[in-house]
Amino acid sequence: MTRVIIDTNVLVAAIRSRNGASFKLLSLVGSGSFETVVSVPLVIEYEYAATKTANEIGLDQSVIGPIVDYVCRVSEHQDIFFLWRPTLRDPSDDMVLEVAVASSSAGIVTFNTKDFDKADSFGLSTWTPKEFLTHEGLI
Repeated sequence: MTRVIIDTNVLVAAIRSRNGASFKLLSLVGSGSFETVVSVPLVIEYEYAATKTANEIGLDQSVIGPIVDYVCRVSEHQDIFFLWRPTLRDPSDDMVLEVAVASSSAGIVTFNTKDFDKADSFGLSTWTPKEFLTHEGLI
């Protein structure tokens, strides 16, 4: 089963709209179609970005906690014992890369694939949500 890290921008896109690949991907988390991995820093970023998005679009913030809690419940939890920073241009992206490497994931699902240009040097793939769902035969 393919193990991946879901970048925060994918979670935010799924919260913004029920249409599209991000929502479909988030709907499949925990279904057994693929495995997801999180770390404490990544979950904190999920909560911050999702709450900020909820405020921006007028969504009741009370829905954010259960979404993030569910992702945490069905995902593998990865401790990070080493840092390769800075590897990428954005420190938040480095955090995602570290989780992917530490968990021996296949790759990262993100809308910012170009920001993870060095992921391949760690043996990681990068996919947009649609590319990943297609790769896995889920659409």
